[in-house]
Amino acid sequence: MAAAPAYFDTSVLLKRYINEPGSVRAREALRRFRLVCSAIAPVEATSMVGRRLRSGELSAPAARAILDRLHDDRAQWELVEVQPAVLDRAESLVFDVGVATLDALHIASALVFANEVGRRVSFITADAGQRAAAARVNLEVVWVG
Repeated sequence: MAAAPAYFDTSVLLKRYINEPGSVRAREALRRFRLVCSAIAPVEATSMVGRRLRSGELSAPAARAILDRLHDDRAQWELVEVQPAVLDRAESLVFDVGVATLDALHIASALVFANEVGRRVSFITADAGQRAAAARVNLEVVWVG
């Protein structure tokens, strides 16, 4: 039987490659569910790795290895394109829920994906603000903080 899909925020994806609080739970979720994420996630993950490199948290070789693994793994991810339905929903979320732009795009992507597949999907995050916003729009939130 195929694994059920779940929407993974970039904060969780990065925990696969960097050991930090929540990494064990994130890796368990990545094994348990079929990974669905926004098409913006690879760009956002690259930005996060670059920020850690510039701050000295990661060495240049470690950052390059993480980016190489991200690139290789991406072929297995189901990406939700940033289509008009996602942008419309994100725009509403920004105004109605008061969520930041990237968080709105992730939450909107999860909602649109769930609507397309006709079932509820878990929304897996390690971002506290995003967790609260996702819960406010009735997503089934899995916290891996």
